[in-house]
Order: sequence, then C-alpha cells, then structure tokens
Amino acid sequence: MIPTGHSKGFVKARLDQMHAALAQHVGPDAVPGLVALVARDDEVHVEAIGDRAVDGAPVARDTVFRVASMTKAVTAVAALMLVEECRLRLDDPVDELLPELANRRVLRRVDGPLDDTVPAHRPITVRDLLTFTMGTGLLLVPPDSYPILQAMTVLDLGQGTPRPGIPPEPDEWLPRLGTLPLMHQPGERWLYNTGSDVLGVLVARASGQPFEQFLRERLFEPLGMGSTGFSVAPDRLARFTTCYWTDPTTGERVVYDEAAGGEWATPPAFPSGAAGLVSTVDDFLAFSRMLLDGGRLDGERILSRASVALLSSDQLTPEQKAASGLSPDFFATHGWGYGVRVVTRQTEIGHPVHQYGWNGGLGSSWAIDPVDRVIGIILTSRAFTSPTAPPVVQDFWTSAYQALAD
Repeated sequence: MIPTGHSKGFVKARLDQMHAALAQHVGPDAVPGLVALVARDDEVHVEAIGDRAVDGAPVARDTVFRVASMTKAVTAVAALMLVEECRLRLDDPVDELLPELANRRVLRRVDGPLDDTVPAHRPITVRDLLTFTMGTGLLLVPPDSYPILQAMTVLDLGQGTPRPGIPPEPDEWLPRLGTLPLMHQPGERWLYNTGSDVLGVLVARASGQPFEQFLRERLFEPLGMGSTGFSVAPDRLARFTTCYWTDPTTGERVVYDEAAGGEWATPPAFPSGAAGLVSTVDDFLAFSRMLLDGGRLDGERILSRASVALLSSDQLTPEQKAASGLSPDFFATHGWGYGVRVVTRQTEIGHPVHQYGWNGGLGSSWAIDPVDRVIGIILTSRAFTSPTAPPVVQDFWTSAYQALAD
C-alpha cells in the first residue's frame, strides 16, 4: 500500500523560482518554447516561456506539443479498460486476435542472421505487451548494426524517432512485423517501445474500433482532452509547435517537423500507441488526475483502482532487470509498470520513490507522485539527444519538488 496524506501545497516564493530555472534554457540555439505545469490537489502553477517556432508567436497554456512516448501510458490505460471488460486477459496469448504473431521464432543471437532461429518457448501474452517483455523492441545501437534492425527499417515499422508519415496502416504493419523473428524469448527481458505499438493494434481488434476512435470515445471525450489525438486539426494548427532537434553531424538546432504541413498535420495511417499523440498540459493534467484519484475524474470512473495500482507498480522481475535497461544503471533506481517508469530508489530531488510517469523523446516529461499528490508535466519543442533527460527537464523536476510546502 502506497502511503498518502493531505498536502499543504507549494511555497509561492519557491515556486516562483521555477520561471528563472526554465527561462535559462529558452532562446537561440536552445529550447524555442515550453509549457510546464505542476499541480498539487487544487493548486496548479503553469509556466509558458518562449515561442511556438523560432521567430514565431509566443507559446500559451493551450499550445499543442508532440508528447511522443508519453503516449505509452494512454495506450496501457486503454488496454486495461478492455481487461476490466474481460475482452482481454493479462496472461492470455495474443494469438487469437493477433495471429500474425503466433508461432514465433527467436534469434539465436540478436546480432545474428534472420534465419538463424529457434522456436519461442511460449506465446506472447497481453502482459508481455504491457511490460515490454514480448521479445522485440528498440536497441540502443545504430539502426544498421544488426540484420534485425536493418530489416525493421526496411519494413517501415517506425521503431525509431517518431515519424507518423512512414508506417503503413495497422493491418499491413502487423504482418510486416510478423515476418521477423523475435530478438529474445518472450518474458526474458525488457525491450523498449514495440510492445506499445502492438498493444494499440490489439486494442483496436479487441474493441472492434479503430484505435484512435476507441481513445477518443472512451478516454479523451470523457476526460475533456479535446486537444489530444494523433494529428492536429486545421483549426488548431495555430496552437501547434514546430519541433526541433539537434543535427547529429553539426550539433546545430534544426527543424524536425513543421506545424503546418508537417507529419502531424494529417491523420496517420498507423496511430502509434508508442509515440503518436499530441496534447497540451491541461489535457494531460486531466489524464493524470484520473490516475491519481484511483481511476476517477469528477465522479466519472474511467478505470478501477486495482488497474491503476497495477499500471503504477513495478512489474519486472530481478532477472528481467538484470538483462535489460535504457542505460547500464537504469533499473538500479527504476522499475517498469504498464507504459510507465516507476521510481524504486530516490537519487534525485525531483524523483521520489513511488513516482511514476515517462518522458517523450521529442521534448516532454510527465509524472505522478501518489504520496505527495504531485503532478508534473513539461512540454517543449526540442527533442532529447539521448535517453537521459536534458537539463531543462531536470531543472523542472528539481524546481517542482524544492517548492513543496511540507
């Protein structure tokens, strides 16, 4: 049982320090613009600094950003809704709904030829998709390092930096994935990302609705998340940011995706459950408050308290952690729930034990602290350069927690 208590909000003088801490990261050759929000019960503080594009209009509280891998938690909630309706079961094989993934073969060596395989010890389960233990995922090596990674690129499976214009529609995407062997045995280790994309296809087939329609009708509309989706409608493009990243050759800040005419300006063929969504701080605040309040928002139950507890608790075994990680020491201080990182040992001011959430590689970070009832969200328009959060994100979390009143 996670201990909780009554919060005393923030110390205003300390909270005011957040503006200076974040503003130092905004400017030429830095972050073009950001919106940050920290909430504790009914107290909400928002910072909007910089512009939607270089030399563009200022960002505002309702500015829309690409939230990338923050999408994973939304996809996990959708799957758990279907588990609660008994349309999915956590330990059932996915073979019936996803026959393209039945009778898997597994590489003898992850760097080996694609035809050097052994049979999978068991089928992939729903739980494997939620916990990223299905046997395939991102590897933190150059994309041409191994034959399996080269094949994923050739097949346009979209298992890299989000590019919604590339992957084909779900009923083409999954058969392409199914032509490849798994990298490791199901359940053997944690492998990032791919499980959430497969989970989005599973939600669509289990519900009988396109994934984007299920999210809109069952989650976004009930929570009032009107600016969240897999693309930005024409009448909202004026609120959308241009996204920038760092050119790996020159180190310069360059455009990654334009607002108007970019890859999120039209609905994608493949709505990525791993990294496809756009959103605002207030939309994600609504989603976060639902989770923090045990699956309810404003009296409407979206998810059971038991499902929230599953999602937000560490689901990995010591053996899985020992063989896995985004960095060598990632699982020394973290676990993984369903679509979220869970802090298991505190080593930083802004990340206490039991906090759960995740970052988005295109410039965002989000987490919920169920003990001190803190929600933090920072959305920026500059992509990360590594799995480690950049200084602007680190300073946001430090600024939020140094301002707690108790």
